[in-house]
Amino acid sequence: MKYKSQILYIHGGATFRNRRRYLDFLKNRPVCAGERIRWNEDYLDRSLGAKCEIIRPKMPCPERADYADWKIHFERHIPLLRDNVILAGTSLGGLFLARYLAENSFPRKILSAYLICPPFDNTLPGEEICGGFRLPLSLKLMEKSCNRLTLCFSKDDTTVPVSHAKKYARRLKKADIIIYDNKNGHFKVPEFPELVSMIKSDLSSI
Repeated sequence: MKYKSQILYIHGGATFRNRRRYLDFLKNRPVCAGERIRWNEDYLDRSLGAKCEIIRPKMPCPERADYADWKIHFERHIPLLRDNVILAGTSLGGLFLARYLAENSFPRKILSAYLICPPFDNTLPGEEICGGFRLPLSLKLMEKSCNRLTLCFSKDDTTVPVSHAKKYARRLKKADIIIYDNKNGHFKVPEFPELVSMIKSDLSSI
């Protein structure tokens, strides 16, 4: 029996250094009754669902995330994975994958990993990175673990500025770092054809 290739996708989240800041966030964040359309939901299913099994863990308390909690939940999904898995993460999810892969030997062969607008450090204009999500000094193990490692950023992203791409570039020697001109800010786009094309290219290699 031939199994579908797997994509494990880690969504984003937020961290706060104390409860007061978290409550301020809840009181002041914009709310919307309309349908939210994101590339990582129906579009990804339509584009790759016939070829791939897309696994989307719901990470614990994403609006007040803690790295240790996410690590436990993430590792519970590892037994479900097979070799040549594709990993993808957006924003805090991308940072989570970066730290996890930089500190842990992954027990499955990773065909490729895609980190979409991952913060590098706590220098974001409107958010803060805490809760244990700080990267280690060395990212060598992350590069070693992935057959292909790609980081994507956008020049019009005001949440994770493109300056974070340059910081990753200084620490990574083999990764592909792609900077788009416009992805509606923090990759709030209904479609992401470039990513789909890259994943299809990965799949054609196995």
